[in-house]
Amino acid sequence: MRPLRLDMAGFTVFRDETTVDFTDADYFALVGPTGSGKSTVLDGICFALYGTVPRWGGSRGIGNALAPSATEARVRLVFESAGSRYVATRVVRRDGRGNVKTAGAGLQLMPPGFDVTRLDTGMSLEDLGDVLAGTPAEMESAIIEAVGLPYEQFTSCVVLPQGQFADFLHAKPATRQQILVNLLGLHVYEEVQAKAATRATKAEAQLATLDQLLAGLVDADDEAVEAAEARLTAMRELTHAVEQAVPQLSAVRDREAELAAARDTIAGELAVLAKVRMPAGSAKVAEAAAAARLGATEAARGVRTAEEHEEKVRGELAAAGDAGSLGLLLDRHLELDRLTGQAEWFAGEVSVAEVEYKDAVAAADLARAAHTGAEMLLEQARAEYAEAQTLDRAAALRAHLTAGHDCPVCAQPVTEVPPVPEGSAVQTAERTGKAARAAADVASTAFKQRDAVARELERGLDRKRAQLEQHRARLTEVRAALTDSPGVEALRRRLDELTKLQRKLDHAGAAVREARELQRKAHAAVTAAEEQQRTAWRSFDTVRDAVARFSPPPADRDDLAAAWSALVEWARESSRQREQARTEAVAAVEAAHAQTQQARAAVLTLFTDAGIAAPSGGADADLIRAAAVAAERAGAAWQRLVDRREQAREFAEQRAGLLLAGRTAKALAGHLRANNFERWLLEEALDLLVDGASRILRELTGGQYDLMHDKGEFYVIDHHDAGLRRGVRTLSGGETFQASLALALALSEQLAGMSTTAASLESIVLDEGFGTLDAATLDVVAATLENLAARGDRMVGVVTHVHALADRVPVRFEVHKDARTAHVERVGL
Repeated sequence: MRPLRLDMAGFTVFRDETTVDFTDADYFALVGPTGSGKSTVLDGICFALYGTVPRWGGSRGIGNALAPSATEARVRLVFESAGSRYVATRVVRRDGRGNVKTAGAGLQLMPPGFDVTRLDTGMSLEDLGDVLAGTPAEMESAIIEAVGLPYEQFTSCVVLPQGQFADFLHAKPATRQQILVNLLGLHVYEEVQAKAATRATKAEAQLATLDQLLAGLVDADDEAVEAAEARLTAMRELTHAVEQAVPQLSAVRDREAELAAARDTIAGELAVLAKVRMPAGSAKVAEAAAAARLGATEAARGVRTAEEHEEKVRGELAAAGDAGSLGLLLDRHLELDRLTGQAEWFAGEVSVAEVEYKDAVAAADLARAAHTGAEMLLEQARAEYAEAQTLDRAAALRAHLTAGHDCPVCAQPVTEVPPVPEGSAVQTAERTGKAARAAADVASTAFKQRDAVARELERGLDRKRAQLEQHRARLTEVRAALTDSPGVEALRRRLDELTKLQRKLDHAGAAVREARELQRKAHAAVTAAEEQQRTAWRSFDTVRDAVARFSPPPADRDDLAAAWSALVEWARESSRQREQARTEAVAAVEAAHAQTQQARAAVLTLFTDAGIAAPSGGADADLIRAAAVAAERAGAAWQRLVDRREQAREFAEQRAGLLLAGRTAKALAGHLRANNFERWLLEEALDLLVDGASRILRELTGGQYDLMHDKGEFYVIDHHDAGLRRGVRTLSGGETFQASLALALALSEQLAGMSTTAASLESIVLDEGFGTLDAATLDVVAATLENLAARGDRMVGVVTHVHALADRVPVRFEVHKDARTAHVERVGL
């Protein structure tokens, strides 16, 4: 795994968005003061991949990822592994209740040639490539497949946490052994031992269960199967015999059924013939119909006689004249008498109205003259008042003054209006004018009233004159209409004659209606009698149709009684013939029934001989079904025995296999329990580790040192001192760093080789401060790191706050922190 770019926001000390670009940084250093956030950059790489970091003490809690008071942390890592480029993203959020949860996690496989700088354009996750994982659970397996290392091996092979670099070199043998067990995953053999013991115990329990099952199958032997097979053969033979016998039984039963059907047919015919009986009153039906037809003929004759009499009276009435015309002439005579009497009254009314109208006209003329005189006096008073105003203008102006207003003459305010002097001409003329005005008004009112009365009397006179003229015109018209009238007495005599003829016509009409009602009743009687006759014939036809299949004699349709007599006599004779046939049919049915019982008993004997209970009842098909069921049950019993015998054989084979597996698991658990196997594996692993580390150390020291171990302790062979063997604790600081680095590199290669996936060790980062080293040792460390980087097989990174070491690294990431957030700045290539 080789990191290319790390983006962080809200992650621990990196509150603001921060990007660390590892492009072309084959050998780099993270430098800065203590506590500035150098190790946090490595924490970001681990967190993006595995969701946790070593410094969290093994805790999987993600609350440590959030910067103080931040509600969200985002980390994104772009890295290469085995030639492919990936991007891992994790987002952590704190909700309103203070709970911190992973809000998003994903791993994408980026397309070949993807430019990492395009991430600065704000691309979404969907634009980064194919999605390999989208949840934290999916991320764990996807990261292991992409990187090739689980979390524990990653922090031992790629990112070496701070303070743990030389632990393995100086550890005690027991501690170093436990480290190897944890790193190499040798605890799996403890799990194998536990699983083997569990499997042995389980095998013993399964053996006990199988023994119980086999005990329940002891009756399923070959002898029992042969007996069941013999029983099955016998039941099949029974079934075959029943299938052969039942058709014969069915044939006998069918013959019995045919004879019974023939007997029942004869009985049914006798029952039908017994119903042939003449209904009571059939002979009187025809007589009632003839009498009804005769009554209808007499009623029709009576209607014709009444109608002829009515027509005769109607002709006499038409010849006697029109009663309406005579009545109209008589009404005209009465109207003439009335109009003659009213003529004098209308003339008197007109005369009275003429006199009243003339009096009213005279009174109106007198009122008009009085009104004219009063108007003349009013004009004279007005002239005198105008003359008085001319003579006494000051008195005239007093009438136009108002207290508080300006005078119209002098334009001065009027404080008080002076009174008019007594005896003034203006005052006298004013009083005379008012009296003349009142007189003129009275005269005008009187004239208008008398003129209105005269006009109303004139209109009344005109109405009365018009009524008189209308009355005279009607009188003339009535007299003209009565010019040819024979007189009142003659008219009354002729009207009396017409009244008598009308009464006679009314009586004749009533006689016609009565005759017609009698005719209607006679027709109804004929209809009812004929319907009764038709009903009687329908009853006869119904009875005859019921026996038509027996060929009865033809019926005389003109004589119902004769037809019934012939049919009844024929039915008696037919019944006598069928009584003898029924007696013979009953005897034949009884004989056939005895044969049926005998045949069924023979079939039931087959069941008894086979050793099973015969069916007590049911149809013939039930006998075959019962035999088939017996054969089926016998077959099922035989099959159960065969299956149980086969099951017993399978259980026996399983028991043998379980016995062998249990013994093997028990032996394996015993061998692994002694720890001999694990001890051997640890020795082999330590030999391989020391061989690899010795090769790397020899390369790093220019051939001066080899590494070896003896009884769990590490030693170096100093070839510059005649191959002297020395303990690793005698090494200087720089030599200790070289030995530790050689062990770390060898251990990472060994762990990668033991990984279940294709691990890609393309980088190693040492989180070691180097602050305790002297100048000479620091120079050795720097040279060692330069030699390691020069090998070109992996990216090399260090975390340090020592400037002397950092200055010798070509690419430096300077980390500093202010009051709000930490910052990273790349310096160098």
